[in-house]
Amino acid sequence: MQTLWMQIKNVMWNVFNRPSFNDIADILIVAFLLYQLLMLTRETRASAVLKGLVTLVLASWVSDLLGLTALNWILLNIVNNGAVVLVILFQPELRKALEQIGRGAIRDSSHMSDQEESAHIVKEITGCLLSLSRRRVGALIVFEQRIGLKDVIETGTRLDSAISSALLENIFEPNTPLHDGAVVIRGNKIMAAACFLSLSEGSGISRELGTRHRAALGITETTDAITLVVSEETGIISMSKGGRLTRHLDRTGLERVLISMYRQRESSLWTTLLERTKWRKGGA
Repeated sequence: MQTLWMQIKNVMWNVFNRPSFNDIADILIVAFLLYQLLMLTRETRASAVLKGLVTLVLASWVSDLLGLTALNWILLNIVNNGAVVLVILFQPELRKALEQIGRGAIRDSSHMSDQEESAHIVKEITGCLLSLSRRRVGALIVFEQRIGLKDVIETGTRLDSAISSALLENIFEPNTPLHDGAVVIRGNKIMAAACFLSLSEGSGISRELGTRHRAALGITETTDAITLVVSEETGIISMSKGGRLTRHLDRTGLERVLISMYRQRESSLWTTLLERTKWRKGGA
């Protein structure tokens, strides 16, 4: 460990006094490897242990600088022996990391591109609503757009979970704690369930439409949100946007609505980036 500290000191001295191309390349490579290590251990048990190991290394370094010989000796022994213990404890994680490196995919295996993620979301929501429609189970899903729905989300039960057909069907299953109210989706996340919505005050609404449809219309009259509704009585799937209701959506119509919604979300993000780039160029 003493040799390691001497090497670190030499590297730091070279960096701050006479940095060369090799020093800069060395720092960038080490930074990249540390970043990939953090990504591999993110949201796993190893991340907490890695933080503890870094703390011990820093503590041993500080104790060495302050001349705390006994403490430094104890910490050095813990760090040196702890490395072997870590290899034994986290053998599955290490094997998975080495497999990912061998495949050339040092990234989270669940990470998808925007297009893949959008296609997955469309598939999951479409499958869920068609299944609920066949079984005549009522459902109400609100898709947040540019106007935030934080006040609506706070009226329900916070979930903040990934979108899946199984989860949505389970939420709307009758006689379950969350089946009443609306589900609010923000981008690729189910933010909350069992949310309360204000009912539409429009006088021209058909008497065939119940509370669920009035709530779907009400939120779209006051915000730019888009809602999808499944009728409990008939199984008909409807879409509400801008205070207008479109009924009798089949698989094709449902997919068209969802694809248009998520493509618009992607294009708006891309347009925003382009506009910022143009503004910076114009300002320059």
